Amino acid sequence: MNKLDLTKTDKIYYTAKTEPQIVYIEKAHYLSIVGKGDPSGEAFANNIQALYPTAYAIKFMCKALNNDFVVPKLEALWSFDEEKYNNVSIDEAPLKIPRSEWNYRIMIRMPDFVTKEQVETAIDIAIKKQIKLASTIEFYEMTEGKVIQILHIGPFANEPETLKQIQEFSKENNLQKNGMHHEIYLSDFRKTPPEKLRTILREPVK
Repeated sequence: MNKLDLTKTDKIYYTAKTEPQIVYIEKAHYLSIVGKGDPSGEAFANNIQALYPTAYAIKFMCKALNNDFVVPKLEALWSFDEEKYNNVSIDEAPLKIPRSEWNYRIMIRMPDFVTKEQVETAIDIAIKKQIKLASTIEFYEMTEGKVIQILHIGPFANEPETLKQIQEFSKENNLQKNGMHHEIYLSDFRKTPPEKLRTILREPVK
């Protein structure tokens, strides 16, 4: 049985260079869960712990149908109240906006053959296993379209330096923000030393 690995079949989505570049991201769908607050806090960790068992329940359902796949990398969309924090650029946001004020949507991408009905079944399975937060999981669809992206290597605390490159690239090319800041965690940040973390930073633009 072949096992689909999206990181190998969708190179555009899962690879980035260490300098800003423009790419076009097509429609994809995800398991997702929304929240607010510090990504190093307990609530964020609990949301991740609800998302993964649900993703694996879907994987095992698909495997039984000869459609096995590798559970993809964790991702997140990040946003904040832009009226409250107006004129804060993307590179300044991590430094000027308290972590308690960040909104997030944690996501795990699903292969195109995964159906909404399978997701609902997997959520029910997770709930029956006493994973109560699974009830807040959504089947989420997104088309990012045109984005600026860059590969950030190193601690999350150093992201403003990399985001500044996106900001300067955007100004040079007269591009405007067109969606939420997107991060794809190529490394497992629970197990990887901070200096070795690899994260795709992505900004939708128009």
